[in-house]
Amino acid sequence: MLTTLDPDAVAAFLRTAELASFTRAAEALGTTQSLVSTRIRRLEERLGKVLLQRHPRLVRLTAEGERFLPAAREVMAAQAKALSVFATVPERIAIGISEQAVGAEIPSVLARLATAHPSVVIALRIEPSRALEASFERGELDVAIIRRLAPGRSGEVLREDGFGWFAAPRLIRRPEEALPLVSLMPDCWLRQHGMAALDRAGLAWREAFIGGGMAAVQAAVAGGLGISPLAARLAPAGTVDVGPKWGLPDLGSSCVVLRSQVATPGANAFVRELAAAFRAG
Repeated sequence: MLTTLDPDAVAAFLRTAELASFTRAAEALGTTQSLVSTRIRRLEERLGKVLLQRHPRLVRLTAEGERFLPAAREVMAAQAKALSVFATVPERIAIGISEQAVGAEIPSVLARLATAHPSVVIALRIEPSRALEASFERGELDVAIIRRLAPGRSGEVLREDGFGWFAAPRLIRRPEEALPLVSLMPDCWLRQHGMAALDRAGLAWREAFIGGGMAAVQAAVAGGLGISPLAARLAPAGTVDVGPKWGLPDLGSSCVVLRSQVATPGANAFVRELAAAFRAG
């Protein structure tokens, strides 16, 4: 008869399901991939159900895993609440994240981590990478997740993304007209990178839309207002990279970088899970 579940095994299952990777789950939990796999296997034996489909490059939930997922979240939330009863003063972490680095999933990822770490108070800033780098250097931020054209001298590279010139499929290239450019605010380095690339290629362009956030930029691109230099993973659904077809300059790639100066065990655990979430994104 089933009586209890191992919280560590439930945590291993939950992180693996959320990150779709044993490797990323192990990174988030600060343990090894083999131990994560062992704990999940024991949980499956305990429940008498197969929760995950295991493939060489992909991990997916089974139908039983989908059914168990909400309960697993409740188990971990209850454990976090129990552990917080005797917790000391909540720890505040000032985090800066660039939308050009991680996209629109920022709120959902942070909400999930806040649930798992109830003793952490998140002070979030969403700004261009250049501004966040400066704030981090001044000591105003404990953590910054930014985008760079090159890795730089400090910081942990979470991911490398390729760039493209994205537009709605219905947008027509008119060689006699200046290229309509959609971009973020004027101090966005990617905006400046794209403009400089067009200038070097001798291609005329005009400002068609300047958005105050990625949601506005993505809506403008999807709506056919113009082209935008974007990381492929942040391009709106249904848009295409028109760069090769239109003869636009190659934009290369860039790195998503984590910079952290937290020191306490609790903050380090939070940042480790944050890194794993965005590395898997």
